Amino acid sequence: MFQRLTIPVTPFEQNCSLVWCDETHEAALIDPGGDLGKLLEAVEERGLTLKALWLTHAHIDHAGGTGTLARELDLPIIGPHTGDQFWIDGLPKQSQMFGFPQAELFTPTRWLHDGDEVTIGQHTLKVLHCPGHTPGHVVFFHEGTRHAFVGDVLFAGSIGRTDFPQGNHADLINAIKTKLLPLGDDVTFTPGHGPESTFGEERRYNPFLQAR
Repeated sequence: MFQRLTIPVTPFEQNCSLVWCDETHEAALIDPGGDLGKLLEAVEERGLTLKALWLTHAHIDHAGGTGTLARELDLPIIGPHTGDQFWIDGLPKQSQMFGFPQAELFTPTRWLHDGDEVTIGQHTLKVLHCPGHTPGHVVFFHEGTRHAFVGDVLFAGSIGRTDFPQGNHADLINAIKTKLLPLGDDVTFTPGHGPESTFGEERRYNPFLQAR
């Protein structure tokens, strides 16, 4: 079984996801933005072995703890897409701006591209490049459980902001409509903030996705 747990971290209440394989007890953290003690406690409580850090994008609340965690535990950093290099470069400045603990710079072990796959234990997730909130934003989709980890692309009743540097509203809407919604109305998703929803719910009722 593929398992997941949402762990809100940082003052921004960012939804970090702990994902793991029941068979092998191998785990990954998606978007370890901060509160590293809290994250490691969740890993230890479940008897898991942390194998990798996966990033949807490189905003401070999603990536702020990544460099430290990777260095301390010698973990690979997987993602995001190369379009977010400038956000990674700016992490120390972001941490100062928002009063976060000083973020360590890092270089991803592996950049991700549309159509790539990531694996944890016996489970594989598909990578979808969904720019707009940031140019290098990616989404992770697990076909077996029909669940997606969408970062700040889509929320319950809303969408990601596009007023940050290199944000693009048209790109974001296009990514949601051409990459995410076609996966199926039944797909549940964990957003970067707030409650889970389904693609069907958002397709029907999200005001930002209605034709104008």
